[in-house]
Amino acid sequence: MTHPLRAVLAEVHPGSCPTELNFHCHTTCSDGSLHPEALGQQAVELGLRHIAVTDHHSVAAHGPLGAWFERQRQQGQTVPTLWSGMEISCLLEGCLVHVLALGFDLGHADLALYSQGQAAIGESLQASEVRRRIHGAGGLALLAHPGRYRLPFQRLIAAAAEQGFDGAEAYYDYAMQPRWSPTPLVCEAIAQQLSQHGLLRSCGTDTHGLELRGR
Repeated sequence: MTHPLRAVLAEVHPGSCPTELNFHCHTTCSDGSLHPEALGQQAVELGLRHIAVTDHHSVAAHGPLGAWFERQRQQGQTVPTLWSGMEISCLLEGCLVHVLALGFDLGHADLALYSQGQAAIGESLQASEVRRRIHGAGGLALLAHPGRYRLPFQRLIAAAAEQGFDGAEAYYDYAMQPRWSPTPLVCEAIAQQLSQHGLLRSCGTDTHGLELRGR
């Protein structure tokens, strides 16, 4: 069965974020500054259609945020579709990278190891094992911000494709501006390579501060 999030990610374009789609943001449940409900309020104000909170090695924000969205919905407010998310550290080509797990089954045993607030060790730290466990939990595995690592994104994306990743974060603000905007050239090159490999393209603000429009 095709994962329902695939159809949403197929729509991603340079202008999707931050006002339509956001699949990379953080709350106080890891290293972010916004409480889940405050992040939800900003998501509604922005008019987001889909969102995933991707705290580092934690899914603790999902419950409070989902409950807040439901209360707003019952009051007649339009709220985004909330997808499960988590940012997981791992090794790809011997390089420490971050992987976005999206749309997985919350509480699934395959991801329990990675939702304890810290990175795994040993074989569980390898990207291939992280990918396997994300898929085992019914989710999608996407390489976060491919242009931020010590190895070139061309090599990392090729390795991710070979290992069965579903995609990567195509549109990202590498300049970390107060108001999010995808970085020209590098994002275009990443998006093109993903298309060549038949991989999905994602986008997100990677918000850690107090404004969901920026990082």
